[in-house]
Amino acid sequence: MSADEAAYVEAARAPNTLRGYRSDWAEFTAWCDRSGRPALPAAGDTISLYLTELARHGAKVGTMSRRLSSIKFAHQLRDLPDPTTGARVVAVWEGIRRTHGAPPQQAPPLMFPELDDVLAHCAQTRVWKTRPPEPDLAGVRDRALLLVGFWGALRRSELAALTVDQITEHRRGLVLALPWSKTNQRGEESELVVLPYANRRTRCPVTALRAWLDAGAITSGPVLRKVSKGNRALDRALHPESINDLVHAATTRAELAGGPYSAHSLRAGFVTYGHLRGASDRAIAHQTRHRSLATLGAYVRTQTAWEDNAATQLGL
Repeated sequence: MSADEAAYVEAARAPNTLRGYRSDWAEFTAWCDRSGRPALPAAGDTISLYLTELARHGAKVGTMSRRLSSIKFAHQLRDLPDPTTGARVVAVWEGIRRTHGAPPQQAPPLMFPELDDVLAHCAQTRVWKTRPPEPDLAGVRDRALLLVGFWGALRRSELAALTVDQITEHRRGLVLALPWSKTNQRGEESELVVLPYANRRTRCPVTALRAWLDAGAITSGPVLRKVSKGNRALDRALHPESINDLVHAATTRAELAGGPYSAHSLRAGFVTYGHLRGASDRAIAHQTRHRSLATLGAYVRTQTAWEDNAATQLGL
C-alpha cells in the first residue's frame, strides 16, 4: 500500500475509531502471542476462545463487540477472510450477550437549575503575587464549554474539533457549521447547530463563547484550548477526553449529586430539558441531529417515568 493509499485509509474512519482499533488490535495480538496462536489470519476457535476469556474476566459486552470490530477491520485491510462470522464464533458470542448483556450505562443529564450551580462554581479570578488579579481563563473557558455543550447538544468530539471559522454570526445568536460528526463521517454536507441568545446572561452560550474568545485572544484555530499555568490560552485544542474530565471536575466542584457526570451529560441534559419544557421530539432532533426519533427516548425515560403513571395515582 502506498503512502497516499494509507492516508486515505486513515481518512476513511474517524480518528477516535482508528485509535480504538489500534488499541484493541494490540491487545488481541498480545493475547495471541501469550496463547501461541497466530493473530493474522486468526482462526475461528482463536476468536471464540479470546471472547470466552474476556467474558470470564468480566469484560463488558460493548468492549468485546468493539474488539470484534477491530479484528474484522484488521483482516479486511489485508483482504483476509473475516474470522468473526464463523458458526462457532457466532454461537459463543450470542451466548455471551445473553449471559452477560446489560443495558448500557447512561450519563445522567446535566441541565438547569443544577447547571446554574456548576457555572457559579467555575473559577472567576486569578490572584498573583507579582501582578494584578486577572480573570481566570480556565473558568471563562469552562463556562463557555458547559453552555455551548448544553445549548448546542454537542458531543465531546465535536466540542474538541470546533474551530473559529465554523462560527457564523446571526441576529438571533450564532450558527455552528460542523463539517464532521459521528453520524456525518464523510462530511458531504455541514450540520448546522444554533446557539441562541438566552434571556439570562449567566445562561447565554453566545455571551459565554464571546467572553472566552475575547479573553483568550482567539481569532482562528481551535475554540476550546488548554490554559497555561500562567493564565494564557495555548494553541493546542482540548482532547475529547479532557473535555470529559473538565465536565466531571466542574460538577464535582459544585458537589452535584447524582453523578458521575461526563461531557455526554450536557447533550443528555439538553434533550431531557427540552422534553420537559414541551419541545417536540422533532424539534429536539433538529438540534441534536439524531436521525432516529426513537433514540431520543433513552435520554428522557427516567425523567418522565413518573408522568401520567397509575402507580402515583392509587392513593395507597
